[in-house]
Amino acid sequence: MTDARLQLAARMGVLPGFHDLTGQWRETSVESAVALLAAMGLSVPSAPEAQAALEAHADLLPQDVICEAGAAPDLAPAAWQLTFEDGAQLEGGGALPALPLGIHRLQAEGRAFTLLAAPPRLPEPARRWGLVAPLYGLSASGIGSYDDLGRLAAGMAGQGAAFLGINPVHAGFPTVPWLFSPYTPSHRRRLNVIHIAAGQGTPGPLVDYARDIPARMAALRAEFAAFPGDPGFDAWQAAEGESLHRFALHQALSERFGAFWSDWPAAHVSPDTPASLAARAELAGEMRFHAWLQWRAETALAAAGRAARDAGMAHGLYLDLAVGTHPFGAETWEDRASFAFGASLGAPPDAFSADGQNWGLAPFSPLGLRAQAYAPLAQTLRRQLQFAGALRIDHILGFERAYWVPEAAPGAYVAMPRDAMLAVVRIEAARAGAVIVGEDLGNIPEGLRAALAGSGVLGCRVAMFEREGWQPPRFRPAEAYDRDAIASFSTHDLPTWRGWRQGCDIAARARLSDADPAPQLAERAEEVAGFDALLPAPDMDALHGFLARTPSRLVAVQAEVLLDLTAQPNLPGTTTEYPNWQLRLPVAAADFAALPAVARTASIMRDNGRQEGS
Repeated sequence: MTDARLQLAARMGVLPGFHDLTGQWRETSVESAVALLAAMGLSVPSAPEAQAALEAHADLLPQDVICEAGAAPDLAPAAWQLTFEDGAQLEGGGALPALPLGIHRLQAEGRAFTLLAAPPRLPEPARRWGLVAPLYGLSASGIGSYDDLGRLAAGMAGQGAAFLGINPVHAGFPTVPWLFSPYTPSHRRRLNVIHIAAGQGTPGPLVDYARDIPARMAALRAEFAAFPGDPGFDAWQAAEGESLHRFALHQALSERFGAFWSDWPAAHVSPDTPASLAARAELAGEMRFHAWLQWRAETALAAAGRAARDAGMAHGLYLDLAVGTHPFGAETWEDRASFAFGASLGAPPDAFSADGQNWGLAPFSPLGLRAQAYAPLAQTLRRQLQFAGALRIDHILGFERAYWVPEAAPGAYVAMPRDAMLAVVRIEAARAGAVIVGEDLGNIPEGLRAALAGSGVLGCRVAMFEREGWQPPRFRPAEAYDRDAIASFSTHDLPTWRGWRQGCDIAARARLSDADPAPQLAERAEEVAGFDALLPAPDMDALHGFLARTPSRLVAVQAEVLLDLTAQPNLPGTTTEYPNWQLRLPVAAADFAALPAVARTASIMRDNGRQEGS
């Protein structure tokens, strides 16, 4: 007989197991089930307690109903009360009215319903190309700024690029300079203020965060001290409301108690405690400073987006939504109910990582999302699309199932409400007129790619992984690439074109493990030969011609490839050697578009029909 704890975990969405990339079945243990239930807020250490919870449990969460915007949902309760997204209410009985685009709530027959009125599919974008570049590396000295971004966008638009993609710009931890990864944010609905242009930075091939974050923050404080006030700031602050007040309070308390609220006094571990509420008056000046920083960041990022659009970019900025958030940052402090605690997002064991991966990020709780009618997800998407015409959702595999790693037990998969989450994506993308890209790489659940394509969400096709066979390596020809995708050679956390060809990533891993790299380097040589067989010449222009010929709707050209960074003295060719988010581009943002390699690539893209209106 199945343990009641496993039964309860299954009811809450914990999957009984999964097949890894080798085909081996990995069963979810009772230990893992108990740990993941606790992360959801259900403490059931014993089988009898789990059995009692099963017998007493009733699904009190709202039921999701997805319908087409402008049509009526297929419901006809005898009596109902409908609350539209804008707060308007309507009562009636029988068939429901047609619903406008949005997320609405229904009470009927003693149950709550979440009504997701979405377009059935997002429109397909034209065949276009764009550039992806590291925002942090766009400055000759210091940390790249939103002003640098605007200059690069305007220049690339003149070359025919339809979008400019960057790393996530979520709020980070300015009091902890070593925690600079854009994929470990403090709050995904606020912006990273270290990208506001201010002060002088440190020149060199790598960004010196330890020196430049404190220096930039000091320069911004000096600017704020001289700030005379602005009616635009006052109006923006009023419109942002309570959420901004909570974020600003968190930032002010961080300067007093440290960056992570898990280390704070118990009296301040929530924004609603008496001590936290009382601190608002004492820290009003600091809160205003942090609100001003957000206003400055939003103003600057919006200006960069306008520069891209005004110069002719079809999609403008292409932003990146991180898969999770730091478990003890501003986002979880403000919104505890939306997240699981005691478990981290990660990935199961695979060929890349034999022991699996623990990303140290708090996952959205499926129970919390459903209870709040997906408002946290909708608001997070809306904040990004306020500035962008295209958005990449990191690790969209987590819309189907998320791999949770508890603190003291093996990881397991938790099922997510995929169809409802995709409906939310379609709603917010339709509002903004935006293109959505889902990073669908890794151990892909069956049916996910079909669901993404059905929603009009583009997948990611990375050339080094697009193969028809692995031994010997046989790469897919350009015409075989998927249509509903963005094609590129690599990504932000993989080797560059030349770094891959030279095996820089293999050599770097060997140095870390003292392993003999010879067998893997020999295998890489076979891979390079296999890919070169598809090209007229083994060079960058041939690579971009290959990508341009694919039927994939978008092509992403990487700045690091255009600059051929491994040919530069003392610069790494792989993110394994130096994390990509440290490397500075050896050319100013304003000058990048004038490079001969950029002009050649623009010509290649134009000749292959990847131009505006094609």
